[in-house]
Order: sequence, then C-alpha cells, then structure tokens
Amino acid sequence: MSHRKFEHPRHGSLGFLPRKRARRYRGKVKSFPKDDPKKGCHLTAFLGYKAGMTHIVREVEKPGSKLHKKETCEAVTIIETPPLIVVGIVAYIKTPRGLRSLSTVWSQHLSDDVKRRFYKNWYRCKKKAFTKYAAKYESDDGKKEIEAEIEKMKKYASVVRVLAHTQVRKLKGIKQKKAHLMEIQLNGGTVPEKVAYGYRLFEKAVPVDSVFSKDEMIDAIGVTKGHGYEGVVTRWGVTRLPRKTHRGLRKVACIGAWHPARVSFTVARAGQNGYHHRTELNKKIYKIGKAGQPSHTATTEFDTTKKDITPMGGFPHYGIVKDDYIMIKGCCMGPKKRLITLRQSLFKQVSRSALEDIKLKFIDTSSKFGHGHFQTTEEKAKIFGRVKT
Repeated sequence: MSHRKFEHPRHGSLGFLPRKRARRYRGKVKSFPKDDPKKGCHLTAFLGYKAGMTHIVREVEKPGSKLHKKETCEAVTIIETPPLIVVGIVAYIKTPRGLRSLSTVWSQHLSDDVKRRFYKNWYRCKKKAFTKYAAKYESDDGKKEIEAEIEKMKKYASVVRVLAHTQVRKLKGIKQKKAHLMEIQLNGGTVPEKVAYGYRLFEKAVPVDSVFSKDEMIDAIGVTKGHGYEGVVTRWGVTRLPRKTHRGLRKVACIGAWHPARVSFTVARAGQNGYHHRTELNKKIYKIGKAGQPSHTATTEFDTTKKDITPMGGFPHYGIVKDDYIMIKGCCMGPKKRLITLRQSLFKQVSRSALEDIKLKFIDTSSKFGHGHFQTTEEKAKIFGRVKT
C-alpha cells in the first residue's frame, strides 16, 4: 500500500452521523440542568418560534480588548415566545436502567389547541379526549384519586416535570391551531415543593421572563433547515475533480480499496442534507420584549425613535411579532416559523462574554426584503413624499 505524500484531513465530521431526517419536529431536550435543592422551584426550558434576524449596534465592555468602549455591529435572532400554559405534571423515579415514569396528573380544563395534539383528524373526531378525566374533578371520589396521585408523587418521585403547551393561535406568522406540547423539568427545592409548585401552575400562563433573564446564556435545540437529497460536494464539502473528468466531477474519485469488499461508513456519499436535530450552546440573551410594554419596542436610550421590533414590511416569510419575544446573539437553526426549544445552560457560565452587561444602542428595523433604507414608514414618507396608492 502506498503512503500519502501530504497530510489530508477528512472532509466533514463523523460526529453527526447518521445524516438523516429527524424523526421529530420539536427539538428534544436530552439532558436538563443539574438540580440544586438550595434554589427556589423554577422551570428550566421554554418554547419559541423563530421569526427572523436583524442587527444591532452596541458598545463593547471588555477591558484589555481593542474593541473596549468601541461600537460593534452584531447579528441577532428574534424568537417569538408567547406564554406557555401548564396542563399537567409528571413524576419519575430513578432505576438502574434510567428514569421510569411513576404517574401523571392532568389539569381539569384543556384547550382545544392541545387536544388537537392527540388526534390525527380533528374535524372528523368526536372530540372526547379528557372528558372522563375532567369529570374526576367534579366528584369526591375522583378528587381523592387525584390527591392520592399527588401524594404518591411527593413520597416516591426523584424527578418532577410539568407538561406545558404553546399558544400557537396567538402568533400572526403561523397559520396553525395545533399546540406543541413538551415536558419541562422543575429544578430547585425538595420533591414535595416541586410537586406543589407544578400543581399550583395548572391552567396558568408562564411567561418567558419567569424562566430566562437578560444577559443569560441559554442553549437552543431544534431541527435545521432541510435541503433534501444532495451530492457529496455540498453534503460533505469534498473537493471537485478536474474539469476534464469523465462522467462528472462533483464526485468522490475513489470510494475505497478492493478489499475489504465493502464501502466504509467513513466515505463521503450523497444523501439527505439538512433537517437534522441539533443543539447549539451558549446563546446570549440581548433583550426580552413583553407585549404591551415599552420593552417590546425597538427604542433604546440612544435611539429614541418610536418603532416596534418588527421591521418594515414584517419579517419575511413570518409577519408581525405581536407577543413576547427574546433576542439572542447570532443565528439559530431552522427556517422561519421553526419551533425552537430554549433551555437553561447545563453549567455555570464564567467567561467574560457570558458575564458582560449588554447595552443596546440601536436595533435595525429597516425592511429585510431587499435593500432597506428606512427605519420607519414616517421616515420613508419624509423622503418620498406622497406616493401613488
């Protein structure tokens, strides 16, 4: 066997195999942050919908850096996060083979949005889901049964999670009625305190600012943008062959030796590209906007122009952001409208960038469809004057 004259690092990471379509649309939290009983009870994750991107200008606060006290322009992503509705509580016990569910308690009233999640065809079904369960709350025997389940949780459970669903109807950019449902782990306090805390949240709205705070580092979990079946050059980044190559040049020239008489899994091959489940760590929250409050606008201390966070003409392929939102630094996976799971960081953040206090000077609201020159419609009207209707 011949030797290689020059080193040749492989193309593409093998850490992300198999590169196939994700089984689930909603990003799955595979590990929640470590529990600390000394802290108060709190939720550790949230759900939001990607609206789009814009850019901001801020002053860097990093002594010793060349950028210290200078302005920088950064890309940010807007994720719309209407309050979640808590509809249930699940208890798990630890076994040698991992967690095993102990019991589940649901709230009395469930909206049609979350009931749709339990049916394939809503308009043809009888819509009977949870009617018998809800009747338990109206009888003494049923109430005793639910109380017994709660007491069993308090006595035996190791991990407590709440069942919460999104209010997808509130979003103007998404024409969907079926809510997304997920389990969110409760951390902090003792197990009885967690169960009592989760039970108190039944049928209540949990806003995003009760889970995350400004300047916090969070993780984004979701499914990337799908690109369908792609060749090896796009999918793995291998080098194109010379121009005169027979039978095409966007190929891998040699897919392996004669023996072993199989194609190795490490060889780049054509196939599915995108729509993969991914977790991105350490996304810094630059802003949390609350609907109906001054924080929802794009006005800052330095830019006092009255303007909303939605750019002129709306976010392309999404529309208008009317509900609560969070602004995170940089990009995140998925196209517009994609459901993003936001999770608290798994470890304590100590880096300078994580501890930096962010002061926004300017948030861009020019049109994202083409070359936007104006921040508001009033500014555009001043330049153009009266235009044809």
